[in-house]
Amino acid sequence: MDTAPPVVEAAGITKRFGSTVALRDAHITVQQGETHALVGRNGAGKSTLVSILTGLQAPDEGTVLFGGERAPRMTDRDAWRHRVACVYQKSTIIPQLTVAENLFLNRHARTRSGLISWQTVRRQARELLDTWSVAVDAGAPADELSVEQRQFVEIARALSFGARFIVLDEPTAQLDGAAIERLFARIQELQRQGVTFLFISHHLEEVYQICDTVTVFRDARHIVTAPVQDLPRADLVAAMTGEAARTRSGLPRRPDVAADAAELLSVTGLGSDAYHDVAFSVRSGEIVGLAGAASSGRTELAETVAGLHTAVAGEVRVAGRRLRPGSVPAALAAGVGFVPQDRHHQGYVPEMSIADNGTLTVPERLGPQGLINGRRRDALAREMIDHLAIKAPGPGQHVSGLSGGNQQKVVMARALANDPGLLVLINPTAGVDVRSKEFLLGKVEETAAAGTAVVIASDELDDLRLCDRVLVMFQGRIVAEKRSGWHDHDLVAAMEGMDLHV
Repeated sequence: MDTAPPVVEAAGITKRFGSTVALRDAHITVQQGETHALVGRNGAGKSTLVSILTGLQAPDEGTVLFGGERAPRMTDRDAWRHRVACVYQKSTIIPQLTVAENLFLNRHARTRSGLISWQTVRRQARELLDTWSVAVDAGAPADELSVEQRQFVEIARALSFGARFIVLDEPTAQLDGAAIERLFARIQELQRQGVTFLFISHHLEEVYQICDTVTVFRDARHIVTAPVQDLPRADLVAAMTGEAARTRSGLPRRPDVAADAAELLSVTGLGSDAYHDVAFSVRSGEIVGLAGAASSGRTELAETVAGLHTAVAGEVRVAGRRLRPGSVPAALAAGVGFVPQDRHHQGYVPEMSIADNGTLTVPERLGPQGLINGRRRDALAREMIDHLAIKAPGPGQHVSGLSGGNQQKVVMARALANDPGLLVLINPTAGVDVRSKEFLLGKVEETAAAGTAVVIASDELDDLRLCDRVLVMFQGRIVAEKRSGWHDHDLVAAMEGMDLHV
């Protein structure tokens, strides 16, 4: 009996972006009718592979086959849509249009005179939704749909082009438990109808719930492909983290925080649309990590402390002072220093100088009544440049002309400018070179040693290794606390919502 060729087979895939190798000789094979998981830590190469499998980017080396035949030309978008579609975490449904209009966007049925036949479009939409058992009104405005319904509509739209291979990118990130169960039931039903799925998720327990096969990528390479039932949970996490996984004990140990150290941050009963009933505290000189996947709520929680995100319940106190929700000025006045998630869009003004960027949070130190004394500003900026070893000709250098590592040092300098009692950092070493990363983390430890309380929200293990404690968040809640000495496998498993002891 003839064996059907794989739905997709990518081999020898290499993709470079400048000096960065996003994929190196990577490969994946997805068989017909299965749900195949693709997992890996951030930077593993998953997104780049998906962009190549969906025809958005061409590999520098390697081949992609669909059903044993070479992938279409990059310019032949219709041929790509006939073979593969991706339902992204961020919906591509246009909210201002109806469901029917979204389903047949740019391919509406027309009358002989060339006008759109809305009657035909609505009929085709109803037939399509009925065929794939999507319980949504074809005439409903898309902005009235739930996240779950939008996903089903996107799947139906992909199937209408003829594609029977669907990539699901973090499909459960915004769904509650009941909606996830319904989604999994639909996936299994569609599998029985001959649809194949590539399932990308940070929630590894879901891999064991819904997937037949799992492929792990790490550091731009393929690591392992195996039937899910044959790969123990601990082995899956080990494949994601690497055999050379380290513990905090492999680094110089920070002195223990004094038992009587003052409590500088107190969070109680905090709730918003991103997290629920969160409570924790941080003492003087203590470094506490907030770990979790992108959808865990860690970033929003850190932004709440800094005044960028508004909680609807609970309170934040810094040095005993209750912060007004959603107020950056209140956080600054209470002594909070902040390094945001994205330096390019939140961290600095590119065409302003190092001096202007670094002193934005301390105008009162630059002159009376809001008047800026240029000499005082530049003197303060020179201190920042020396303290953080910023490579620049002087304080007048525009930040846009600095390397990524030096730009991040400017952002850190601004966070430290007001001598904060609490320093909040989100992904503090993202996009910087190894030497800059080590320098920045060293400054964090130095700042904590001087008595500042520090919160680091990150999913980068190297950022978290210097923490005295790491609070792990999953689906908006703190689900675990890891003391210094944790092992990579255990922390990653908690971040991915997995119990290794199952």
